[in-house]
Amino acid sequence: MADHRYDVIIIGSGAAGLTAALNLADTRKVVVLAKGALSEGSTAYAQGGIAAVLEPGDTFESHIEDTMVAGGGLNNRRTVEFVIEHAPQAIERLAALGVPFNPGDGPSGDRWHLTREGGHSHRRIVHVDDATGSAVQQALEKAAAAHPNITLVTDMAAIDLVTGRHAERYSGDGRVRGVYALHRPSGKVALFTARATILATGGAGRVYQFSTAPRGASGDGIAMAWRAGCRVSNMEFNQFHPTALYNLEVKNFLITEAMRGEGGQLKLPTNHRRFMPRFDSRAELAPRDVVARAIDHEIKRLGLDYVHLDISHKPAEFVMEHFPTIYAKLLTLGIDITKEPIPVVPAMHYTCGGVVIDLDGRTDLPGLYAAGEVTQSGLHGANRLASNSLLECFVFGEAAAKHILAHWDEFPDPGVIREWDESRVRDSDEDIVVQHNWREIRRFMWDYVGIVRTTKRLERALHRATLLQQEVDDYYGNYRITSDLIELRNLVVVATLIVRSALARHESRGLHYTLDYPEMLPEAVDTILVP
Repeated sequence: MADHRYDVIIIGSGAAGLTAALNLADTRKVVVLAKGALSEGSTAYAQGGIAAVLEPGDTFESHIEDTMVAGGGLNNRRTVEFVIEHAPQAIERLAALGVPFNPGDGPSGDRWHLTREGGHSHRRIVHVDDATGSAVQQALEKAAAAHPNITLVTDMAAIDLVTGRHAERYSGDGRVRGVYALHRPSGKVALFTARATILATGGAGRVYQFSTAPRGASGDGIAMAWRAGCRVSNMEFNQFHPTALYNLEVKNFLITEAMRGEGGQLKLPTNHRRFMPRFDSRAELAPRDVVARAIDHEIKRLGLDYVHLDISHKPAEFVMEHFPTIYAKLLTLGIDITKEPIPVVPAMHYTCGGVVIDLDGRTDLPGLYAAGEVTQSGLHGANRLASNSLLECFVFGEAAAKHILAHWDEFPDPGVIREWDESRVRDSDEDIVVQHNWREIRRFMWDYVGIVRTTKRLERALHRATLLQQEVDDYYGNYRITSDLIELRNLVVVATLIVRSALARHESRGLHYTLDYPEMLPEAVDTILVP
């Protein structure tokens, strides 16, 4: 495939990537690379909504405080203030793009209906029924597709960032000049070059056996940035959503937090009794890490496969009106949530750590920016507060675009880059190796690096990851590249980063809970890994 030259390359087609594209495209030629279809990322799966201070009586200070409390004090306060103070404008821009947020119906004449989720002290979540992410994704895609300066390219799996090491005239300046990407249908590798590159590749949920993340969430951006020389931070903080549907046929179906916000109760299937009040005074409205650990504890204590989430005590009309998507989906599986409980189990949901960025979305490498779940911006700390994630995508997607535009004259032309060389590799006759290692990573991460950890289990995981890294590197060096191989190579890197970060933290804070260090240390310090 020929060279593709643009002003800015954006890797990822979700909320962060498309927001950045729309903010750049009035004056710059932008290409957006999607690994699969445009809507296959995490954005379209987000059910809950977007948090912003919109209710009378609510304040920025209150939202900031809730975020800091959920984050175990590890958040960067400047980042938290920056994101939360920009939230109302972000909502306005989405509404202007045509996102049909549920209208308000309260006596105070609220413009939009606001719901409340765990960890929030006010109702501040704007939403589109229980399928907010899908509505946001559709609006952003429509606007991007209509813009003459935005080129949307699907089925392109990014392999590695292009730096001065790949230039015809070698340079060690670390500047990112683009990306090599595999066109999945043809198996050909294309070179995309630009003055600036933005990573908006999402998280690494698929490194775990049970996950609510889409299949493509294999930590690609984190692994690529690490290989290129970026620092990575706080990878030990993996948020497990407490309530994924337990069903052996249906994978990754999430039961939104808002169901607990509207009165849903967690109960034991053995005696139909609630158990959350034993663990926390906030009961079902405790932050996600507390709820996930409580469910994990009960499942292990009683040898269960799942617990129940029950909202059937509410009027049937109320349930169907608030949760139409979930109601319809579960009805196809023979569960009527207006009459019976839902079997749920925790599942890996969100990567709170990632590539280190500043308030302009800049990484450690010149010419490389990042936004959204791929990053560690300082917003989430040791645990993300519900509905702050889409918000981060909009605020940092725009911040990165603004910084690029303001400093455009400082970005040099990428120059001449060497073509992808596959003259010394051959087609693999052993794809089973890739499939087996993919399954092995996800299994040992679930068993050894899950919701509750021990040093011994983490050491076992690191040993496994190190062996797999050698196997994968050897395989990668000898065989022609495939989409599965790209993802496996990235998953091994991300698994190793998670385990190394977890071993380095000698305390329990937020989402990192270890039986060997159950106390929280007085000082909150980021875990930073340097390549």
